[in-house]
Parts: sequence; C-alpha cells; structure tokens
Amino acid sequence: MASVSPPPPPDLLSARERREAGQAARTRLPRGAHGIWSAPADRRDPVELLLAADAGRIPALLPLRYQRMQANPFAFLRGSAAIMAADLGAMPNTGIVVQACGDCHLANFGAYASPEGTPVFDINDFDETLPAPFEWDLKRLAASLVLAGRVQTMTEKQVRALVRRAAHAYRHHIHDLAQVAPLEAWRARIDLESAVEDIADRTERRAERQRLEHAVATSRDAYRHLVTPDGLRLPENPPAVFRLGPQEQVAHAAFAAYVATLAEERRVLVARYRLRDVAFKAVGVGSVGTFCAIGLFVTADGDTLLLQLKEALRSVLAPYAGESAYGHQGERVVTGQRMMQAATDVFLSWAEDASGRQFYVRQLKDAKLARIGVRIGEVALPFYARLCGRTLARAHARSGDAARIAGYLGDGDAFDEALAGFALAYAAQAEADHAEFVTAIRAGRIEASAEPT
Repeated sequence: MASVSPPPPPDLLSARERREAGQAARTRLPRGAHGIWSAPADRRDPVELLLAADAGRIPALLPLRYQRMQANPFAFLRGSAAIMAADLGAMPNTGIVVQACGDCHLANFGAYASPEGTPVFDINDFDETLPAPFEWDLKRLAASLVLAGRVQTMTEKQVRALVRRAAHAYRHHIHDLAQVAPLEAWRARIDLESAVEDIADRTERRAERQRLEHAVATSRDAYRHLVTPDGLRLPENPPAVFRLGPQEQVAHAAFAAYVATLAEERRVLVARYRLRDVAFKAVGVGSVGTFCAIGLFVTADGDTLLLQLKEALRSVLAPYAGESAYGHQGERVVTGQRMMQAATDVFLSWAEDASGRQFYVRQLKDAKLARIGVRIGEVALPFYARLCGRTLARAHARSGDAARIAGYLGDGDAFDEALAGFALAYAAQAEADHAEFVTAIRAGRIEASAEPT
C-alpha cells in the first residue's frame, strides 16, 4: 500500500489552496454575520470592566486619564480597549489569525520618519499587540471611524461611507499583496509623500504637501520645545510633562537595563550619549496611567537624543486570544511592532527594573510629522479612512496569510457592508457606555481631573 504524505503546513500550500481555505471559512462564519452586534445578556458593566482593567495603573494619573476619556464617545473608545476586547472576544470569529494591533482605532495610525529619514505612514501603537483574528482590528478601526465622523458632525450616510472606504481599501490591498512574492509583500510600505498626493481636495493636498516639506526640513530641531536652551534639562509642562519625584530612579534604572537588550551595533550608537534628565510624559488617552517617561540623552558636543520609556502591561486581548508567547510584555510589544511595521525605529527594545516592572523603549516621535497624520484625519477623513484600511492590510499581510484573508473577503462588497453595519451598531454601544461613564463621574464613582493628583 502506497504511503500517504501528510499535508504541508498551511503557509507552504499554494496561494490558490490558501485562498480556497479562506473561502471555506465562510461556511463556519458567513461574511454577513460580521454585521451583527447586540450586547449579550451577561455583558459585564462597562465601568466596572474599565476600572478592573486600570487596577495596575498609577492611581495618581487615573483622574487625568478619565478626564480625557469623558470628552466624547470617540475619546472614550480610545481609552476603553479592554471593553471592546471583551465584546470581540465573545463573538464568533474567522479563526484566520494575524499579528493584531489590538487597539486599532484611527488615532493609532500616523506619520513618522523611517530610519533613513523618509516620512512614512503606518500603525504607530502596539501596546496591545497579540496574535488574534484579523477582523478584530478591522472592527475596532471601523467603530472608531464612525465615532470620529460623528464628532465632525457627519451624517449616518457619510459615516457608513467612511467604513466602506476603509473596508474596500483593506480588501483590495490584501488581494494585491496575496498575488506577490512574500518578500515583496514584506517590503511594502506607505510612503507619506506619495499618499498626500492622493488627497482629492486640491487646496488641502497643497497645504498638506507644504506642511510635510516643512516638517522634514525642520526635523533636526523637532524636539527643541521639549528641552531647555542649554540642551541639558526637560522643562515641566503640566499636565503633559512633569517631574518624576521618587520615581526618577525607576526611569534611570530602566534606561540602563534597556541598553543591555539592544543589538551590539545599536548599543555602540547609544553609548555615544549620556542620560542627563528624565521626566514623566502623560501621552494620548489609552496609555495614561502607565509609567511613561522621556529620557534626554546628550553627547559631549551637545547633540541630543530623546527616548521614550513606556510600561508594558498584559494585552487586553490576552483573556480572549490567549497569552503571549513572550513572558516579557515589553518584548511582546517590540516583537509585534517589528512584525507589523514596515519601517521600525532602530532604538526599539525592552527593559525591566529591579521590581520586575516591564517596559519598552523607542525614539520619541517627531511631533511635527505626527501632527500631519492627525491633521489629515481632521480635514480629509474619507481619504484618511481609505489610507488606514490600506495600511492595516499591509501590516496584516506581513504576519498573516494574505491569500487566506483575501479568499474569505472575496471580490464583492459583502464584507464591506457587514463591517459598516457592525460599526454603526457598535458605535451606538460605545456612546451608551460613554454615557454610563460620564454618569459615574458625576456620581463620584470615578474621579476625573485635568491635573495629575
């Protein structure tokens, strides 16, 4: 009797076979099923879930975090990744796994400089990254688009169109990447200068082109506002930047430990600088409450380097997608970022202090360049939705199976329509959760303050 060879591992199947496997996954979970969202009867109280998720954060910073979250439902969504992770985890999923961002709202995309100095557009936050079903990232992005559109007073028709644009861009780019060699897909990136040229409005296109040119030209002085004129101190600017007090030694110890985790050639580069000052920096919405500091490194000739130290906690996806293969949460974040980003910071690595608190370190983002991405989202949201969808497809194709995802999504717009339906329904849920959150603040159950306590 002839022996039968076992089937090859999934990633060694042909693209056609993997595409067919993706199509077969529709029998387990039809694409139209993604359009359904209704809160289950046993859904946990969102305020209770949020407070439980925040238990490991710095108590003195939580009022600032909650102050930022109460601004509007979109700000609330940004800070409540744990709530949406629980909701997604309770839903049926495709089983098609990628390295997921885990907190894939539109404000976690942006512009930054590649190691060569080229402006690129990509996902730029990986605190919650973990292998998970590909559609979880898409659903969080879609809900954020609806809520951001409503903040801009868009109509229901307009916000639905935003989601369909993002889904269409994701689906088409996944199809494109599924047809090229893995190495070509891995090397793909979103060049910001080229992307800006696709803005439909001529006036806005010209304005963003000029802003980009200015940001690149002045990149050498991008951090001047954060450093004293002598280049040796980080001045306070509450509530964003303030002194660490007793925690200052934690930052010094963590930065020292970080250097030891760098590859040798990068350790040689960092060794040319000395750490002169540290300060606490409360960033964004979702990260507020974690230990987050900036370190000012200076050479003997006065050249400066600003590195950001961020505490790495367990991913909010872990209870539903499984624990990380990495015991060190900083290494989890760094590995996920390297896997998903096309151009990754050369200073990226992880650290741990004597108490066992885990961190990752990266170069502080260029605020002027980052602001360009934010502005595009504010003045050209339909274009930005399409750009985010395309960017997410590229990120997923690096770790996931583009052919399998493409087979599942298909050539038609069935998934696009379903995603739009989900986004509208889940946005309504987020608005209701936000209302409960604001009520809890007014009732004194939660303290919200514009200043760290």
